[in-house]
Amino acid sequence: MEFIDLKTQQQRIRPQIEMAIKRVLDHGQYIMGPEIGELESRLAAFVGTQHCLTCASGTDALLIALMALGIGPGDEVITVPYTWISTAEVISLLRATPVFIDVQPDTFNMDPDKLERAITHRTRAIIPVGIYGQCADMTRINAIADRYSIPVIEDAAQSFGATHYGRRSCGLSLVGCTSFFPSKPLGCYGDGGAIFADDDTLAEKMRQIRIHGQKVKHQHPLVGINGRMDTLQAAIVLEKLVIFSEECELRRQVAQRYNKLLSGIPGIQTPVIANGNEPVYAQYTILSSERDKLARHLASANIPTAAYYTVPLHQQGAFNSLGYSQGNFPIAERVATQCLSLPMSAYISNAAQELIGSEIKKCCGAD
Repeated sequence: MEFIDLKTQQQRIRPQIEMAIKRVLDHGQYIMGPEIGELESRLAAFVGTQHCLTCASGTDALLIALMALGIGPGDEVITVPYTWISTAEVISLLRATPVFIDVQPDTFNMDPDKLERAITHRTRAIIPVGIYGQCADMTRINAIADRYSIPVIEDAAQSFGATHYGRRSCGLSLVGCTSFFPSKPLGCYGDGGAIFADDDTLAEKMRQIRIHGQKVKHQHPLVGINGRMDTLQAAIVLEKLVIFSEECELRRQVAQRYNKLLSGIPGIQTPVIANGNEPVYAQYTILSSERDKLARHLASANIPTAAYYTVPLHQQGAFNSLGYSQGNFPIAERVATQCLSLPMSAYISNAAQELIGSEIKKCCGAD
């Protein structure tokens, strides 16, 4: 059993993938080839934004967005401690200060009730994260940010394909950023990412930053980075995008089966979906107060699992200088010790899910 089954999808569309790669090999434009523009147009249409800029990774997407907003020394950017390090890492790379606020106990996303009190005269941006494939409460977060004229950058590395009150993730704020890391719901066969925006001026600035701050050849009005997606990865994502909506629906069906199989098991909290949200289930993550025991039991039955973000960012050595300590963010700390992600893909079989449910019941004394 695979934790994330990439092989079945590849077998399904392998002829299309191979043909797409052959086209790139034939035209030889490995950097900024025609597939880049085609992918950007199709992604923008999918999300519903005016602009999409592909880039080298989800991390670069966040970095480019912050650079375009002029974030730098002395600035503060509010985000969450329960996420992958990139979210806060890019803030520190620009010599700005990450300011953490706790997450909600049910969705594990940014708690809007804690947002306003974290805002200071130095706050220059807010980065909510759509953890495990569910959008944060962008409606409330945007409303608070608008009162203070603070830009919001949605970190949708895991939530691309999800919706919030009918609007797609990455189109919910000033800037949306996502990742096409292979394990993501829409992934390439290497690193890749994308940035979404409606503002023409901001989009043009991000395009320049993506290519060393270059406006036209040999003219660099801005300091930028080498942040381009390569053409081969764009060609692969183009083929995967054809079946992406179908796969999103299959992932939701998998989640619904898990919900039924795990319902009522003592000590197990299944994913809670906030009003207005339709997740993409990048992972199917449960909470268990005996997480490690459960993981060992499932491993003995040859069922792979993963525990993500077991050390929250405020407890990472990289952020010691921020002065946080254990107990500052109790919800994030509790989730970090109890989270367990189960095998998830659009192609996991009913039999595999039934086995997983049976073994969890056995471990929890509910069999």
